[in-house]
Amino acid sequence: MSNVHQIVHPLIQHKMAIVRNVETGPKEFRELVDEIALLMAYEVTRDIVLEDVDVETPMGLAKCQMIAGKKIGVIPILRAGLGMVNGMLRLIPAAKVGHIGVYRDPETLRPVEYYCKLPSDISERDLIVVDPMLATGGSAVAAIRFIKERGGKNIKLMVLIAAPEGIAAVQAAHPDVDIFVAAIDEKLDSRGYIVPGLGDAGDRLFGTK
Repeated sequence: MSNVHQIVHPLIQHKMAIVRNVETGPKEFRELVDEIALLMAYEVTRDIVLEDVDVETPMGLAKCQMIAGKKIGVIPILRAGLGMVNGMLRLIPAAKVGHIGVYRDPETLRPVEYYCKLPSDISERDLIVVDPMLATGGSAVAAIRFIKERGGKNIKLMVLIAAPEGIAAVQAAHPDVDIFVAAIDEKLDSRGYIVPGLGDAGDRLFGTK
């Protein structure tokens, strides 16, 4: 089954408390999601392979390590996942960014694909799928399936808040995909929203209703 990694760093937990607050406006909400994504990226990329290199310093030769050339791709699930991309790119500026558009049918709660644009060398990259919320898991399961169908192999999922139901859905459909999360909440309500959650992440990011 997928490994679930809950990241409990104090800075992340502090920012999560503010981002949950109903009084937090779109500007501050966007800034917080960006910052949390950056901080979480440290943990998500912890297993990147390094290689030994010699670096000439002003005082001599230093034995150092650098990333061994493995390429990274960041794949936001539209639209809320866009709020996490810039934070990731500040840490990994050479990453390529793909986009997957999936919306949840309000009646069936099932995912519907409307857009998919991925790097051409996706099979050669370590891929990080990002979305603030893992609720029913339908969108994440579908997005990961689309990536695999196009040749993606080494995939991780990074979310801010997950419901147990969403984690179980991803584990069942994609047991090879590790899940990184800042908080695991209580449950889903009858509409498929995470409780207590933070509301609709897309609406709060972009100031829509």
